[in-house]
Amino acid sequence: MNKYKEIFGVDISKDVFDVYGSTSGHNQFKNDASGFNFFLKNLPKNSLVIMEATGYYHYRLAQFLYKQSVIVSVVNPLSIKRFIQMKLAKVKTDKSYAKAICDYGMINEVPLYNALTDVQSECLQLFRWLDSLIKKRTATKNKIHGEEVLGVPSKWVYRSLIRVKKHLEREIKGIEEKLLTLVKQEQQAQLTLLTSIPGIGLKTALFLIVVTDGFEKFETAAQLCSYVGITPTIRESGSSVRGRARISKVGNRKLRNLLFLCSFTACKHNKGCREIYERIVNKGKSKKLALIAVSNKLLKQSFAIAKSGLAYDETYVSVLSKQIS
Repeated sequence: MNKYKEIFGVDISKDVFDVYGSTSGHNQFKNDASGFNFFLKNLPKNSLVIMEATGYYHYRLAQFLYKQSVIVSVVNPLSIKRFIQMKLAKVKTDKSYAKAICDYGMINEVPLYNALTDVQSECLQLFRWLDSLIKKRTATKNKIHGEEVLGVPSKWVYRSLIRVKKHLEREIKGIEEKLLTLVKQEQQAQLTLLTSIPGIGLKTALFLIVVTDGFEKFETAAQLCSYVGITPTIRESGSSVRGRARISKVGNRKLRNLLFLCSFTACKHNKGCREIYERIVNKGKSKKLALIAVSNKLLKQSFAIAKSGLAYDETYVSVLSKQIS
């Protein structure tokens, strides 16, 4: 890895990002335009900047650096987690995590970042704004409910909350329409294919297309499942350790949550998902575990359909399944 003058590990949070350079050590910058520019000024030429794929936060910095001709790598958080576990390191602060990312880049070949298109970048910003508005709407609904529970709500407060709720709903609808228009410009065919899957809603299909770059970022369904963090991890060692299987929860939390919500509909109307759900529940396993398995199935169906270009068909049987039977 000595082909780079210096390697920087970056740990990004909502307000700041911590940076650890292989020779310059630790520094911290604001997670905004001024912080980006200050970091860039202190960045030696021919440096490599490595960061995790952390939902929305890493995209802005990665895009900014890429456009300034800085070499950037965005790695799967699971890879960093496994690296830390392998070293038996104690990572307790943002500084130590940034150093762990830097150490990872020092001894591993990392994939280089390819910038998002302008449409993808705008879509991600819209999704971030949309999430913020949805949270505000939920908080407003809770306040309205609280006023109603009191029995004698203040008319002025109550009407103000109703107006705020209606305003938020108009904004949310506008953003959803804008997202649909943007994705249709580039991926109308894929959007139609994904929404043909029972359980996959329009919002989930839109987000899937945007974060996967039309599924071009992944070669296999297993890679995609690992990225989302919806693959099971089994804790077993000898005869004494028998932990329950859990999902890794390391990956794109936003997409994971969307798929879990979709699983409720899919286990009723999607033949393949319903069979998995019933099989797991009939074995005495928890319904939550069954819904996670359904989420995994939905993701694999989405990958297969996007790659094949064929719409959902509940009677379809894969070549592998035919060979087994």
